[in-house]
Amino acid sequence: MLALRYAYILALVVWLGGMVVLGALVAPTTFQVLQAASPDQGRALAGELFGLLVSRFHYFAYGAGAVLFVSLAVMAILGPRPASFAIRMGIITVMLAVAAYSGVVVLGEISSLQRALGALPSTLPAADPRRLRFDQLHQLSTRLMTFNIVAALALLYWEAREHVR
Repeated sequence: MLALRYAYILALVVWLGGMVVLGALVAPTTFQVLQAASPDQGRALAGELFGLLVSRFHYFAYGAGAVLFVSLAVMAILGPRPASFAIRMGIITVMLAVAAYSGVVVLGEISSLQRALGALPSTLPAADPRRLRFDQLHQLSTRLMTFNIVAALALLYWEAREHVR
């Protein structure tokens, strides 16, 4: 049971920590440093680098979500059912669905749009439909990650609360 709980907490920490570090540290730092180093190409390089990092991070998210799901299910089968088991399983399932939608659909459309443009969306006129679509997708991606951060914090709360009992 200890190994299952450890795997659950480790997966939750990796997923939550990765999302926070990407959004709060990696993204702003990447854009700041690369734009300062090369005003002409820095933004494009930063966008390309961060897009690749987010894309690869999604594989960690899928793996962490699978570990969360399986370890919580096995804990319920082997021992006393964890507190709020059904709610926690629901949250994990929704988080995985959100991550899959973000990683496959949203990032896929962003990549396709960027390839089709051949230039930075920010270089297009503000009213250009392609720039507007890119901005919508970027906002959606941010909202989806924010949702998963909040959901992961809820799971962490249950884990902390259960430990106190």
